[in-house]
Amino acid sequence: MSGFVFLAVLAVLWELAGRGGWIHRLFFPPLSKILATFWDGLISGEIPSHVGVSLWRGALGYALAGVAAIALGVLMGYWRRVYEAGEILVEFLRAVPAPAIVPVAIVLLGIGDGMKVFVIFLACSFPILINTIDGVRAVDPVLIRTARTFGYSGASILAKVVLPAASPFIVTGLRIALAIALILVVISEMVGSTSGIGYYILEAQRTFKIPRMYAGMLVLALLGFGLNRCFQLVDARLMAWHRRLTAG
Repeated sequence: MSGFVFLAVLAVLWELAGRGGWIHRLFFPPLSKILATFWDGLISGEIPSHVGVSLWRGALGYALAGVAAIALGVLMGYWRRVYEAGEILVEFLRAVPAPAIVPVAIVLLGIGDGMKVFVIFLACSFPILINTIDGVRAVDPVLIRTARTFGYSGASILAKVVLPAASPFIVTGLRIALAIALILVVISEMVGSTSGIGYYILEAQRTFKIPRMYAGMLVLALLGFGLNRCFQLVDARLMAWHRRLTAG
């Protein structure tokens, strides 16, 4: 509850600052005006249409990253030769800041949805990949040897021993990547795009529609909060077995 009270206090201060002219009203409009602009965008369907496009791009890039990075991470974490072969390339690419991928992606893929999905995919892959590798390598070797003793094959060991044991690490990587996906959606949509919430914010800034710009930022804040809450709910349900197993 204290967090909501703090937000309410900030909202009141924002409204007072905007109405009192503490900061130039052109650049810092009252919160009520921003909320009115936000509501108008919702009612007209403009904001939902942009959000829908952004969510589709982000979900596709995020899903592709999850499938590819978990599969590669399991391979690199379980087989040392695969890890040694791919480690240098992974560390080399991981050091490149995600926004720096955008110009290269534009050259290779143009400015369509393919570029945006690729940028999201690449940026999201690394936290999932690194956490999956660490999770697989942290699996107790005794568990693997015990599974072999009971006659489990390599595939069965991966599915029934390694993946469940590494799942907390993988989930952490997926949660980190979710925030990165939202960031890269916005960045990629600010370059040569005509739709999406990133385009909505940039277009408002370029035309000096400042309340509209802040309304777009409010949408992003709500999206980020909502996506994180949804992830927590899914995590609580899917990982309940692990918490019961490690409780006490």
